[in-house]
Amino acid sequence: MVDTQTQYQKIKKEINHAMQEVLDSSSYINGKIVQEFAINLAKYLDTKHVIPCANGTDALQIAMMALGLEPGDEVITPSFTYIATTEVIALLRLIPVFVEVDQDTFCIDPKSIRKAITSKTKAIVPVHLYGHSAYMEEIMNIAREHNLFVIEDNAQAIGSDYIFSNGIKKKTGTIGTIGTTSFYPSKNLGAFGDGGALYTNDDELAVTIKMTANHGQAKRYYHEIVGCNSRLDSLQAAILNEKLKYLDRYIEARQKAADFYDRAFSGSLKIKTPHRAPYCKHVFHQYTIILDGINRDKLHSFLTEMKIPSMIYYPVPAHRQKMFAKFNSSSLRMPVTDWLTEKVISLPIHTELDEEQLNYITQNVLEFVNR
Repeated sequence: MVDTQTQYQKIKKEINHAMQEVLDSSSYINGKIVQEFAINLAKYLDTKHVIPCANGTDALQIAMMALGLEPGDEVITPSFTYIATTEVIALLRLIPVFVEVDQDTFCIDPKSIRKAITSKTKAIVPVHLYGHSAYMEEIMNIAREHNLFVIEDNAQAIGSDYIFSNGIKKKTGTIGTIGTTSFYPSKNLGAFGDGGALYTNDDELAVTIKMTANHGQAKRYYHEIVGCNSRLDSLQAAILNEKLKYLDRYIEARQKAADFYDRAFSGSLKIKTPHRAPYCKHVFHQYTIILDGINRDKLHSFLTEMKIPSMIYYPVPAHRQKMFAKFNSSSLRMPVTDWLTEKVISLPIHTELDEEQLNYITQNVLEFVNR
């Protein structure tokens, strides 16, 4: 689904040099490169504070801890997402409130958010799924009306622009109370291992986030709050600092591949290509199509036989996962989410796809679809 090896070969000299500097310094934890990367990412995102951490799941957990959410508080989240988004809610003994997604954008449906708000609701976690932004303008309106926190799960959409109705443009992840992201190797900005970050424009909240990620301390050995241990190591920071310079170029390459797919599938009534809403720039972490009248699982098997990777993101939505059985979530009526889990399939999309590969992929998909 991704080709991190070829991507590395193209910037091997810069990456190796950056890694060697860390090795020479022997400053593997909290080296100066970690702060340098945080500053550079903050500039790229046009946000005041970036706090690196160990991974994207930790970023979500730290965000909820830093906001002071307490056991029993309700957090509204889409069910159609990777499990990390919802897992941390239950881990902190909060109550996940699963809501529908929009069938075009795959992102949380603001109308469903409004219906789910109760006196116990404290936060909304919109997920910018597959690289497409949730409808943040309306989500922020809802949050202000009900005095709710907004934690943006930006793990799949770093670099995406959101355009408000007044023309103002902001990067996804910088609109809500806190933004979180993952630097898992397959991400648009991927490390060579695990990594994550949080971002915010709130000075006081940034201090709390830093403390939460560092055992609850601002001064060594003086622990003011209950925290955790979540750090981005210096080697990963060095790699990410170099790759950040190429992020916009990587996004353009993904968009170019998506354009090819769109054109190739434009004549098929059985394939719905990804929606691109006018309010955002889709950065295509995944290229996910919806199949109509086609057996998705058989297509998946056929592509495997043809040595074409494909993935199903996600075959079981969160509200039907066994881990959430105690919330009786499986009884929820979520027709859009359940429908999508049976219809979606993701095709390879990354920075190194060439026209020959894209032709091979699309020709085989269409061969199966048109049988």
